[in-house]
Order: sequence, then C-alpha cells, then structure tokens
Amino acid sequence: MRNSNFPKALWLVVIVGFVVLYFFGLNFIPLLGPDEPRYSQIAREMFERGDWVTPTLGGYNWFEKPALLYWAQHLAYNIFGVSEFSARFFSAIFGLGVVFAIWRLCLRVETLVQKKGFYSQNSNGLAKYTAIALATSIGLIVFSRGASFDIILTFPVTLSLVCFLTFEIYAPHSRSDRDFQGYVATDLIFLALFYVFIGVALIAKGLIGAVIPFGVVFTYYFFQFRFPQRMVIFSLFWGIPLAVLVASIWYLPMYLTHGYGFIDDFFVQHHFQRYTSNKFQHPQPFYFFWWVLPAMTIPWIPFLLTALWNVRNWRSGIAQIPSDYLRYFALAWMIFPIFFFSFSGSKLPGYILPALPGAMILVGDRIQRFVQRSETNKWLIFGLASGTILTCALLLVFMVKDVASHETVKYLIEKADAEGYQNSKIIHFHTISHNTEFYGAKRVARAEDGKLLRIDGVKELADEIRKEGKPVVVLSLLEHVPQLTESDIVTANVMADNGEMAIVAVNVK
Repeated sequence: MRNSNFPKALWLVVIVGFVVLYFFGLNFIPLLGPDEPRYSQIAREMFERGDWVTPTLGGYNWFEKPALLYWAQHLAYNIFGVSEFSARFFSAIFGLGVVFAIWRLCLRVETLVQKKGFYSQNSNGLAKYTAIALATSIGLIVFSRGASFDIILTFPVTLSLVCFLTFEIYAPHSRSDRDFQGYVATDLIFLALFYVFIGVALIAKGLIGAVIPFGVVFTYYFFQFRFPQRMVIFSLFWGIPLAVLVASIWYLPMYLTHGYGFIDDFFVQHHFQRYTSNKFQHPQPFYFFWWVLPAMTIPWIPFLLTALWNVRNWRSGIAQIPSDYLRYFALAWMIFPIFFFSFSGSKLPGYILPALPGAMILVGDRIQRFVQRSETNKWLIFGLASGTILTCALLLVFMVKDVASHETVKYLIEKADAEGYQNSKIIHFHTISHNTEFYGAKRVARAEDGKLLRIDGVKELADEIRKEGKPVVVLSLLEHVPQLTESDIVTANVMADNGEMAIVAVNVK
C-alpha cells in the first residue's frame, strides 16, 4: 500500500475537537425536560445531606432509578459546586470513556490481526476510524451532554462487553495456533471484569445492566451456531455472585434501610411494569428503535447501511480470526437491544443508546475499508467528522440556547427573584413543569404524596395563598393567564413569559 499524503496532524485536530465539544458549553443550556432537573435535584439533596444511599426528591423518597448518576453528580457538586455544568460533567466523561473503550478494543483487534498476518491490508486504521465515527455520532454527542441515566448505563455496559470480547479473542476454543493455547491470568482477569462491570451497570440503571451484556453474549454465540467455551459456562457460577457483590454496594444498604417498599417500588413498578405495560405513558410502535438507532449514527448512516448489507457476505460458521469475532460481536451488540426494547411497553430514544457502540464498530469497519480506496476518501471522512463537530458547536452557540429558553422556567424564576419574590412559594396553575424541581427547589408546592402540586381553579389557588399567608408565584400556560388577571378573587401581576408559560405574582384581594 502506497504511503499516504494525508496530514496525520489533522486527525489530532478532530480528536481535540470532539473532546472539547463534549465539555463545551455544558452550562449554556438550562436543564431540560422532566428528567434532567429531577435527577440533578435528587443528587443535590443527597449532596446537601451528605447521603450516598437514599435518593429523595423534595424530601420524599425517590426509588425510580439506582444511584450511579446521583453519585457522579454528587461528586461533581463537591468539586465544582451545584450547577448545570456539574450535573452534566460526568455524562461527558462517561461518553468519552465509551469512545476510549471502543478504540482500545479495536486497536487490540487491529494489532492482533496484523501480528498474525490475517488480512493485514484490511485492518490498518480500524481503531482510529471507529473511535472518530463513534465520538462524532449525533447520538453519543447528545446523550453525553445531558444529565440522564442512558449514558451512565452505556459506559459500564460497554466496558463489560469490551472485556468479554477481549477474553474471547485470546482464549482458546478450537484454534490450533499455539499462541492461543491455554488460559493465562490476564484472560481470566478480563472475564472477571466482564462480571464486575455488569455489577456496576446494575447500579447504573437496574436489571437492564445485566440483561444487555448477557443478551449480547448469547446472541453472539447464536449467530455462530456454537456453544460458549467451557470456561465461559463455568464462570456463571462465580461471575454472577461477583456481579451481585459489586451491585450490593448500593442495593444492600437500600434494602436494609427501606425494606420491601424499596423492592416493590424499584423492581416491581419501575422494572417489570415499565417493560410490560404503558403505565408511565411512553408508548411507541414496535419498529420505533429500528429507526431511532440509525438516526443516532448521523452523519454515518450510509456506512451503517453498507455494513448491514455486507453481512450477507460474511463467512458462515465459527469465526476464525479476531476481526471476524469483532464483526459478529458488534452485530449482536446492535441487534439484541433493538429486539429486546422493541417488545417493551414503554419506549424512549435513550433506551437504545447502549446498542450504539456495536453499530459504530460496524461503521468503523466500513470506513477503514472506504479510506483505503483513495486518498480523496480520507479527506471526505475528515470533512464529515470535522464538519459535524463544527456544526454542533455553532448550533450550541447560535441556536440551541434560544430554542431551549422556551423549554425552561429558569429565566422566569430568575425574573421573579429579581422582582423580590425569591422566598415566595411557587405554584403550578393548569400545568406542571419539572424544571421547578431544580430551579425552584424547596419553594415549589407539593401535594401530600410528594408530587408537584397542580391547581386548576382560581378559588383553590386563593385558598392555597391564604394558607401561605403571603403572595405566591404562579407558573401558568399563557392561555390560562386571563383566568388570573381577570379574576374577582385574586390580583395578578404578569412578570415575564417564555412564549409558552408565564410567571405571575398572585395575591388574594
């Protein structure tokens, strides 16, 4: 293969670019949606109490999710103080950690392929192009910049699967090469780490942290129509207890503190009922994830489609070389989560994020073949990667913040505080905004069950004001503001609006 004239320093520019992008402006945009502010507030309450065990929201127990995200935010609050940047900091770290883990896996495969002389002309650059494609995929960029559990789960799941495949490509099972004969300590360490990171994944998002790794491994063997090695089967007897032991770091003190109430809320309602029903109001069609995952690979969709089309040309039977193992494993890594979550009664885009690394390994494999055809193709890949980074940065600076301002009440509450209502109770009128969990913490009115209080009538609002004994701040959709300003029961002063909601100072007449 002829020497390349492509400047290697440009790849360094891309690497530095996406690392900067993952941290750039984490505090530009307020916490959005119902989840970011809730999770960040839960972590703040744990931080303020110095508690690493029990999640609470508004002082009430909150058992929807396990603790890993809260621990990460708790730690960031200790380092940087409470802010949007702190709430999202470890999401960015974990996102880059996923990239590094996949790069290291592909580099190991690439090096081994070249060392053994298997198709060496097809392996050069696999690690580099896979890592660059993964890091600049829109799915990983978006979720690595948000305070959500999806990237927190994806990181330990990725580490678990990387460790398993590392064991698989080195451990023997029917190969004659003497360098592969016999287990060594490092092989068994990687197999043990597979279970350790499953334990961490259980603390990241519950039982799905075990379902995905075991499901991917089963699918990987199924694709090759072979049984696992005896060592893999035997490892179940000591590996599963190891994973449980790691997970017990949080689950055991939670159970000892809260008993069966924790089991019922966490496992029964937020695991089994979430999967088997639409109790939590996230219905989507069966094929939902079949288009969500490809969308997450933007701008690399053409390479993903090409990779999937090329599957029909793969050699059948047991994989013989490391690059075969990688392709079979990557396909299983992508396909199992899609099938599993397609049967779920509750579907959200972030559920499928743990499948993205597998899809991007297939993409990286096609990219490294593509760039070998001509020097021009390297420039095309560089342009696509650097263009994605630049586009995302420009959107953050010039568009996203303005668009997001309509989805947050942060600036409305700041306006009310500036008007002298910084200690006033915040009440929702005909609506609920979970932004107030974080930006109106300790001031937002709650019902007896701990949920945000929603009032739908002016009379009920007046009664609440009388209980408070002073004016309150009301968040209302714009269409309902006239009920306050034209009322004979209360006086209302509209202080600001964000195009969808208004913040109103209200008192009884």
